[in-house]
Amino acid sequence: MLKLDEIQKRLLMEVADLHKVPEGAYNIRSNSQSAGRASTSNITIDPREDGQGLTIHIQPGTKNESVHIPVVMTKSGLKELVYNDFYIGEQADVTIVAGCGIDNCGPQDSEHDGIHRFYVGKGAKVRYVEKHYGSGNGTGKRILNPGTEVYMEEDSTMEMEMVQIKGVDDTNRTTTAELAKGAKLVVRERLMTHGEQNAVSTYLVRMNGEGASADVVSRSVARDTSYQKFDAKLIGNAACSGHTECDSIIMDQGKILAVPGLEANHVDAALVHEAAIGKIAGDQIIKLMTLGLSEQEAEEQIINGFLK
Repeated sequence: MLKLDEIQKRLLMEVADLHKVPEGAYNIRSNSQSAGRASTSNITIDPREDGQGLTIHIQPGTKNESVHIPVVMTKSGLKELVYNDFYIGEQADVTIVAGCGIDNCGPQDSEHDGIHRFYVGKGAKVRYVEKHYGSGNGTGKRILNPGTEVYMEEDSTMEMEMVQIKGVDDTNRTTTAELAKGAKLVVRERLMTHGEQNAVSTYLVRMNGEGASADVVSRSVARDTSYQKFDAKLIGNAACSGHTECDSIIMDQGKILAVPGLEANHVDAALVHEAAIGKIAGDQIIKLMTLGLSEQEAEEQIINGFLK
C-alpha cells in the first residue's frame, strides 16, 4: 500500500471514517492511482481492463462483510472519470462504503466523476454509504459528479446514505433505479451548501414489479448565496408504493428548487410526494439563546440536529 500523507489520511477519515487500513475488501484510490487493494474469499475487487475503475463481485450468501472504495485527491488540476461495477449475489448482506474527498490548494479545478453500477441479486441486502467532502484554500474548484445506477432483482433491499456537508463547490448527483417484484429502495440524502456552491440532485426510480417500494428523502441546508435543486421522480409500473420528500432550510440569500414528480402507470401504484422549504423558526433560536448560546451557536445546533 502506498504511504499516505496527513492530508490524505484526514480525507479518508472524513469520507469513509477510516483511521487505518480497513478489514475486509477495500480499494483506496489516491490522485488517480491505487494506494492499496485487498479482496477476501467472498469479495473480489479487480481493475477494469481499460484501467478506468473496478469490478467488484460479492458471492451469493455473503454475510457481515464490507467493501471500502474511497477516493482522495490532493493535486490541483486533476480530473478523472471512473466506473465501478458491483455484482451482489443472491441472499448476500453487505455494507459498501464509497465517497470522495478533494483538498485543493491550487489555482486549477479538481474534479472526480464516478459512475457506480449496482446489480443486486434476488433477496440480497445492501447498505451503501457515499460521502463527499471538500477542503483546501486554493482558488480552484472542488467538483464532484457522482452517477449511481441500481438494478434490483426480486425481494432485494438497498439502503443508500448520500452525504455532502462541506466544501464541494459544484456537484451534479444523478441516481437511477430499476426495481423488480418485492424490491425495496431507501434513500437518505443529507446536503449542505454555502458560499457560491451549486448542488443538483436528480433521482429517477422505476418500480416495475408488484410489491416494489421506494422511499427517497432529502434534507438540506442552503446558506449564503448557494443554490440547490432536488429533482425526484418516481414511476409506478405495477402495484407498488413510493414516497419522495424534500425538507430544506434556506438561509441568507440561498436558493432552493424542489421538483418532485410522480408517474402512475398502474391502478394500484400508490405514490406520495412532500416538499417543505423554510427558514429556521425564531422561537427555536430564542429558546436555545436562553440556555446561554449565542445566536450563531443556536443556528449551528439547529442545523446539526436537522442534518443528522
